[in-house]
Amino acid sequence: MRSTDKIVRDITGDTINVALPKGRLGEKVYRMFAEAGYPCDGILDDSRKLVFENPEKQIRYFWVKPSDVTIYVERGAADIGVAGKDIILEYRPDVYELLDLKKGKCRMAVAAENGFRDDTSSTLRVATKFPNIARRYYEKESRDIDIINLHGSIELAPVLGLSDVIVDIVETGSTLRENDLYVVDTVVEISARLIANKAAYKFKNDRLSALVEGLRKITEALE
Repeated sequence: MRSTDKIVRDITGDTINVALPKGRLGEKVYRMFAEAGYPCDGILDDSRKLVFENPEKQIRYFWVKPSDVTIYVERGAADIGVAGKDIILEYRPDVYELLDLKKGKCRMAVAAENGFRDDTSSTLRVATKFPNIARRYYEKESRDIDIINLHGSIELAPVLGLSDVIVDIVETGSTLRENDLYVVDTVVEISARLIANKAAYKFKNDRLSALVEGLRKITEALE
């Protein structure tokens, strides 16, 4: 009962709780929050501290693993958060997607070795960190596939004959070229998105709407 009461107080309180992804993307996004009028001292200092608060602005930030942001937001530990479109598409959390922040731009793509030709008479072996995205993509193609779940060095899979293709995030494409791979097709464009807990968005709508509008003006200036 106490844990439930705490969640209710957090959702209906004045402080906005923000889950930021650790790393360079999170730091870039935080600077957007600060520019929008929600700064917090010490948050970019080199320390192991995870929670930072600005009582005057009634905002609290905390650093989390990028793939965990959607969990914190969906379960109400955070009112809002910043997650890559890849994470949102892979896990499909029950949250509101409020804004494309235009940061961390890249793409989810299918890649294969140079000279690859898809033999549709056999099952296509697909190595990926994103099995759900890959599965949905190939379902649209009505293609029979075998998903191979990997967590690192995805580019190695077709080189060593473990898979026919990979589905992975591509930024510059340099890693693909260095391993004699090329992009077969783009699955979806990726960037950082602002997401919100549904209950918090209802109870804190005025404050969250003001924050979103501030961030929206910054993103429009980036275009």
